[in-house]
Amino acid sequence: MNALTTPRKYKSIWISDIHLGTPGCKAAFLLDFLKNTESEKLYLVGDIIDGWALRRNWFWPQAHNDVVQKILRKARKGTQVYFIPGNHDSFARSYVEHDFGDIKVAREMMHETADGKKFLILHGDEFDVVVKYAKWLALLGDWAYGICLRLNDFVNAIREKLGYPYWSLSAYLKLKVKNAVQFIADFEDALAEVAREKGADGVICGHIHHPEIRDINGVLYCNDGDWVESCSALVEHEDGRLEILHWMTPSFQKITTPQTEQEKECVASSSLTLGRLKSMVSFGR
Repeated sequence: MNALTTPRKYKSIWISDIHLGTPGCKAAFLLDFLKNTESEKLYLVGDIIDGWALRRNWFWPQAHNDVVQKILRKARKGTQVYFIPGNHDSFARSYVEHDFGDIKVAREMMHETADGKKFLILHGDEFDVVVKYAKWLALLGDWAYGICLRLNDFVNAIREKLGYPYWSLSAYLKLKVKNAVQFIADFEDALAEVAREKGADGVICGHIHHPEIRDINGVLYCNDGDWVESCSALVEHEDGRLEILHWMTPSFQKITTPQTEQEKECVASSSLTLGRLKSMVSFGR
């Protein structure tokens, strides 16, 4: 289907856990989202590029290039773009307080909404004890998760042929495992507490691939989700109201036609070439 004729306009947009460089990344849906939305600020809340996967096996199709180019193009055209690296793109943490072209890199940030509320923004891996203290276990879990995502794609290929909408098998299984549910609850409580300690009204994060907005003892916890399972983003409306968009629900489910040559821009002309990306990922070993 073709793109929306009029882009949806928001004050701010948060996306994370895109995992460019992996087969599980839903780059076509994300590109469609980026084409059909506009905002004053765009926050990239970590795990945009999956350095863990790229070190194992270089995977970088044109669709992943197109996503990077689209984000850079938005930055050049006036959108304020901020990048907060996560654990999978931790190689970029060496560049905190520097810029990638017109994209500012930070370890964490504070955002004030239109209605005056302050939100702490960070990826959230610092509060994942597995990532922090047992990286080998995190890598093993990442490998198993990749297999689950491939099974997820297989199931949805069948569902599409039968005329059914997208459904995340991996997310369903995750929420059926008692320990996973408890981990999510503990993670959310920890993030809400750190926001409270820093005097924020809420927290915006990613990392656990579980989009949600909920009040935790007076702190508004917001997770923008991911682009391998839920294909979701957090948006701020002009009045400061926050909302999660799922770009694979029936009202949004569409894949745009490939870009024309006029729409594409050469990666070599951007500040982030594939060569530079490879060297950055290698540096993060």
